[in-house]
Amino acid sequence: MVDRSFVAYYRIHERELSGSVLGAQQETVRAYLGAGGWKLIAEVVEVKTGKRSERSNHPKLGEALLLCRVRGATLIIGELGQLARNLSFLSILRGSGVEFVALDLPQVTTLTLPILEAVARAEAKTMSERVKVALKAAEGRGVKLSRDRGKFILLQDMGRKAGVGVRAAKAAARNRALLPFIEEIRAQGGSLRAVAAELNARGIPAPSGGQWQAPQVLRVIRGGYQAS
Repeated sequence: MVDRSFVAYYRIHERELSGSVLGAQQETVRAYLGAGGWKLIAEVVEVKTGKRSERSNHPKLGEALLLCRVRGATLIIGELGQLARNLSFLSILRGSGVEFVALDLPQVTTLTLPILEAVARAEAKTMSERVKVALKAAEGRGVKLSRDRGKFILLQDMGRKAGVGVRAAKAAARNRALLPFIEEIRAQGGSLRAVAAELNARGIPAPSGGQWQAPQVLRVIRGGYQAS
């Protein structure tokens, strides 16, 4: 049996503090470590409050990574989930050089992080461009934008009205980011089913968040070419 030690990282929303979300993640981590006879040396909890700064600031992640480096431990992530599309989180994780295990997405490794970053970066760029276009359009209609809450409310309203377009733009950006990897697999003689299997093996989440299937791969290919 290989002697390994782990630092656990959990991320929950503040409204889940009194619920079972944290407990469920902890149980999953302990069951995994118990099966391997491995040691848990620390648990770090990142509490999300919904503030905008949290999109790029993950102090508890930094704390957990430091512990891993000091103790020579592996980072074990209770639930990677939506963080698989958080560019700053992925960049910090990859830049740390720390070995990690994501229990809900076990296929995600240091080798597949650059792919996930490329997808997250494409989505972030698309969202930024959409906001700029929306602001410019508002100013063109004579709307005065300031730094107060009125601007936030205006953007909220515009965001709701343009929700379908934003989602479509994000999907197109994701298609463009994924297309080179899909074409690389297809160039080796892989079928759509084989491409789906390889994407699942690389730990790349499907658009719905589940496992890739051949029809989803085909939609990405068509969407990627149309968006080009």
